[in-house]
Amino acid sequence: MATQNAPIQVFLIDDHRSILWGLERLIESGMPAMKVVGSATNHTEALKLLDHAAPDVIVLDLDLGKENGLDAIPKLIAAGSKAKVLVLTGLRDKSVHDKAVLAGARGVVEKEASAQTILTAIAKVHEGQLWLDRTAAGRIFVEFSRRGAAQALDPEQQKISALTEREREIIAGIATNAGANARTIAESLHISEHTLRNHLTSIYDKLDVANRLELFAYAHKHGLTGPSS
Repeated sequence: MATQNAPIQVFLIDDHRSILWGLERLIESGMPAMKVVGSATNHTEALKLLDHAAPDVIVLDLDLGKENGLDAIPKLIAAGSKAKVLVLTGLRDKSVHDKAVLAGARGVVEKEASAQTILTAIAKVHEGQLWLDRTAAGRIFVEFSRRGAAQALDPEQQKISALTEREREIIAGIATNAGANARTIAESLHISEHTLRNHLTSIYDKLDVANRLELFAYAHKHGLTGPSS
């Protein structure tokens, strides 16, 4: 994490190497305020590098070829610890911009924006601000309000929303392999039995269930039998 006198550590993700090169040159022009600490052409590659890179801001393109940048945002935030995600995209669809923010991005900048705008957006997001225009902020506020109202009507949804992506995977594994023992389930998830037990303890606590049988029933009742949407 950058201190007051240290440069902002920036990690870049774009599937076009020419754009990565240009962004690196742009950020170098903002030195000593900013520094590129890593780059990747897809989020799978990025996830392997983020722990070592320890960025403050991740600049992410949404169009990553075969990968969906929207799906990557929560994973990058989790892997990047305190890193904030700023979307830099050539997509002009405002609904996609809104979905990026709702997924956890702290702002959206279009690729056609000026160099100074991009540098300012990185700095503001690093400071903890949202980089959104007024109309986007209004749309997102309405959507957050709508989602909050929906969750208030469904107390179980509040429990489910507390689950991590890995916990959802484990629940789906149990829901689709009712007769399997713990070792088989753990192997299918590529984790140890000890790790599986730790996850189950957390899941039972969050969902207020007592055992695998109750979890199996809960998963089928609330649609937790497959990948989260």
